[in-house]
Amino acid sequence: MKIRHPDLRDTAENREHAALGLPPLDTAIEVERRFWQSKRYLGLALLILVSLIGYTLQHAELGWQTSFASGAERVLTSPMFWAAVGVGFAAQAIDGALGMAYGISSNTFLIGIGATPASASAAVHVAEVFTTGFSGLSHLKFGNIDRALFKRLVIPGVLGGVFGAYLLTSIDGKAIKPFIAAYLLLMGLYILRKAWLAAKPKASSGEIRHVSKLALLGGFVDAVGGGGWGPVVTSTLVGRGNDPRRTIGTVNAAEFFIAFSTAGAFLLWAEMDHWLLVAGLIVGGLFAAPFAAWLCHKLPARSLLWLVGTLISALSVFNLYQALR
Repeated sequence: MKIRHPDLRDTAENREHAALGLPPLDTAIEVERRFWQSKRYLGLALLILVSLIGYTLQHAELGWQTSFASGAERVLTSPMFWAAVGVGFAAQAIDGALGMAYGISSNTFLIGIGATPASASAAVHVAEVFTTGFSGLSHLKFGNIDRALFKRLVIPGVLGGVFGAYLLTSIDGKAIKPFIAAYLLLMGLYILRKAWLAAKPKASSGEIRHVSKLALLGGFVDAVGGGGWGPVVTSTLVGRGNDPRRTIGTVNAAEFFIAFSTAGAFLLWAEMDHWLLVAGLIVGGLFAAPFAAWLCHKLPARSLLWLVGTLISALSVFNLYQALR
């Protein structure tokens, strides 16, 4: 349930994020710190939603009611659904507090609870389709899009994502699982490296080169590993000296097309067995913003990086051990 709508003010927290090479905080974090001041709107929205569902069920045919009730019962009693709810909550809390690592966190946890690499990555990308579009529109509205950079990113990124999805669905899940776990371990170590070095972006040395190759690699590892587009592409471009605001906006706008094409490829080539995971990720993510706000308020960004990097690395080592047994 990743939604990027960055707060670009010169705050102490955003200066800390810049020093660590992280995106700025979401404006949603500031909003959620005043969550209880606006809870009446949430209550009103829930009341309207429940009323509409109740009215629909009351006036529906008996057979449809029975079918709906049976399907809802299967979902609500499924351990995989509730596991995905927990994963979605944790991943969105991490992403909301750090501005990155949603896909990596989700995929690591989903593989850990028994999902195949293809199902886990497909679930993450289908869930992201519903949020990255909003993110891109927000960045467009606030003028955070570098159109020239966007054109250089989107097509290679889409090609890399589709090829990664094809590769992941063409190979036996058990055979490729150790490689996915190893990749996620590397990403966990990469996050730990950020926490250790806290290196500021270098000064720009002119036009950024090899953007297409970077986008191709970012799209590929994002599809194969269930995440990595942001950490790979954004971190590299900002580290080379590109303007952080426009880089983050452009990379996130391009991510919608990568997520959409990758999810479509998974739906075309993979078995349709991951909808419970998608629903769980979305439901869990809906309730995570207040917890992300609390994390951001209580813990420094570097401490969160240490925590998340250690957790992802440890889970990846466990997943790697399980896959190689």
